[in-house]
Parts: sequence; C-alpha cells; structure tokens
Amino acid sequence: MSEAESRPPLPPFTRESAIEKVRLAEDGWNSRNAQKVALAYTLDTEWRNRAEFVTNRQEAEAFLSRKWKKELDYRLIKELWAFAENRIAVRYAYEWHDDSGNWFRSYGNENWEFDENGLMAKRFACINDLPIAESERKYHWPLGRRPDDHPGLSELGL
Repeated sequence: MSEAESRPPLPPFTRESAIEKVRLAEDGWNSRNAQKVALAYTLDTEWRNRAEFVTNRQEAEAFLSRKWKKELDYRLIKELWAFAENRIAVRYAYEWHDDSGNWFRSYGNENWEFDENGLMAKRFACINDLPIAESERKYHWPLGRRPDDHPGLSELGL
C-alpha cells in the first residue's frame, strides 16, 4: 500500500494516536499545500465547511487552493477534543488576513471520520470569524509548521 493509500496512525485510535493524528493534520494545513493535504482524504471524502459541501478529493483540493488564496498568512492550531474508534473531534483556531490587511481569528470545531487506512472520509466543520487588530495576533511563528515549543490553544487561553 502506498503513502497515498495509507495515513498512519490508523484507527482504532488511542489517546496518543489521536493526538498524533490531530498534529499531523495541523502540520499539513499549515503547509498550505493543497495538493499534498488533499492526499490525506479518501477519493470520495465528504465535507461540510461553512455553507460549502465537498464530495471528493478533487473538490477538497480545489477548496483548499481557494481558501489559502483568500486567507493570507494562515497559521492554525488544532487541539484534540474527543475520540473513539475511527472518529476524532477537534477544536481549532487560526489567524489570517485578507488582501486589504484586515486580520481575523477563526474559531471552530471539526468532526472527523477515518477509513481503515487512516484517510479522512468525512469532515464536518463549524467556523466563526472574529475580526482582530494586528496587535491582537497570538501566532507569530514563521509560515509553515507550528514550532513544538509554541503554546497550544489551551495554553493561549483560546
């Protein structure tokens, strides 16, 4: 089985493997590489993201490409909320700005369901955007993966 067909850790999840899966997802999204990130999803993945619905990997890649063209200087932190068998629930917050320089912190929750190969088959997201001043930003690492010593959501009071 190729890397594109399997994404460890695999279900059923333990607390440790669920935390690892969440961090791997965070790292992927922080790469802002839509083509690479889309490989973590099944060919027939189903998403609900705000009012948009995605029904396959190709649509997921297109969605992510559009997202990161609009949400500039995107930085994300995810945190495990709950897990069972092949499902994980996370809460997250990310910071970004639009092309006019307006900053936002977007908060949300996601429910994930994985197939037996560790690919995400379902992703249901609820998101709220809070306008913030640039001085209110809490995420200041260089674009890309969040450094291991950077505080998470709970430590930042988010």
